[in-house]
Amino acid sequence: MRKLLWATARVLVFTAMLAMLGLSALLFTARAIVRPAPGDWATTLRIGPLTMDVGVAALVQWGSTPWIAKQLHGRTLPTRLGDVHLAWDEAAQQLSLHCQPCTLRSSSWGGEPLRLQDARMTVRRNATELRGTLQSGAVTATWHGALRPTGITLHIDVPTTPVADGYALFASAIPEVATAQIAGTFALKATLELPGKALTLQPRLDGMAVQGLGTEAWAQAQSQCSQGLPVAMAKATLRADSLLARAVLAAEDQRFFEHPGYDLVEMNKALRSNQVEDATLRGASTLSQQVAKLLVTGGERSPVRKLRELLYAVEMEQTLGKARILRLYLDHAPWGATVCGAQAAAHTYFGKRADQLTAAQAVWLASMLHNPAMEAQRWRARGSINLERAQWVAASLRPLRRAERTQLLADLADMGPLERGNKHLNSLSKQ
Repeated sequence: MRKLLWATARVLVFTAMLAMLGLSALLFTARAIVRPAPGDWATTLRIGPLTMDVGVAALVQWGSTPWIAKQLHGRTLPTRLGDVHLAWDEAAQQLSLHCQPCTLRSSSWGGEPLRLQDARMTVRRNATELRGTLQSGAVTATWHGALRPTGITLHIDVPTTPVADGYALFASAIPEVATAQIAGTFALKATLELPGKALTLQPRLDGMAVQGLGTEAWAQAQSQCSQGLPVAMAKATLRADSLLARAVLAAEDQRFFEHPGYDLVEMNKALRSNQVEDATLRGASTLSQQVAKLLVTGGERSPVRKLRELLYAVEMEQTLGKARILRLYLDHAPWGATVCGAQAAAHTYFGKRADQLTAAQAVWLASMLHNPAMEAQRWRARGSINLERAQWVAASLRPLRRAERTQLLADLADMGPLERGNKHLNSLSKQ
């Protein structure tokens, strides 16, 4: 009996040693397969107590091999998106990834993440060619890309889809979805470079219309920005063709009279600009969207806020019209410190009504709107705002004859030192 136990123990030890050797061999083989070469797209994996650098392309190829993918079936991986559940479809020879909920982040839209209640992705591989689908709610996209050791370029295509289906994805975060009637369709082609994260978008938005948000009541909205001003100034109306109104359009929304409340061209420019490291975040809001921000959504930077603003902007274009939207903006726009509204800004900084401003003064005020608090602080400290931006606004001011523009640029260059003695500006610096 003792001999039998001893023999059994030796067999078990030998078997365990073989298993350990086999596991070690498998691990070292796998490590050799996925080890990145210099310049490869790489990441770090932690497997128990072990940490190793792996090439992402090799890892994807290895993980999408059927006999490996079968081992992933039913497993859950913690990721930045959330917990991702894996499933292998033998018949379709594809791997499925599912997160519920799913959290997306991007520096191009600020620090606030975008949350989807449910998102699914399928992956099929043929040599180095990857393709599959993306789905969330009723919105489905196809994607494909060629895997390289240094990265992958993903091409994503969202076919023509009802705008209402897109907004339904964010119904829990956008209260207006419950009451608004949203018409129109959208489509999207996108290219995403990994690992660099450069994103290029080609959006299309057709026939978008919104009802049910009540923006028609804003026709009678009264601004509180003129409180404390002389009565005649507080009641003064600034015409749409005034110097300040034209300068504001040059600074903030040059296609104001052409777009339907949103500007896809500017959105794309902002997206490209905001992907540059250390670049100042650039907005792409039209005046209509900015009115929605001033009156409803507030200033928090997030994609959800942008989607809410779009709803209000599209509806107010239909209920209010351009002239009233422009006036609402001028009546409520922030101009630094505690100053808001065109009349209050003209009075505070120049001691006159908004319709009495010179071209240089109008451009000066309009140039502040991209960052009113910073420009007001700069003006108080230095007696000048960003001259380069003011010159850019002046170059965009329409209509203006060549001689008038030349004189305007000269006046702008001389303005800063002259305004140091302005008693209204001095009084503001004491606030």
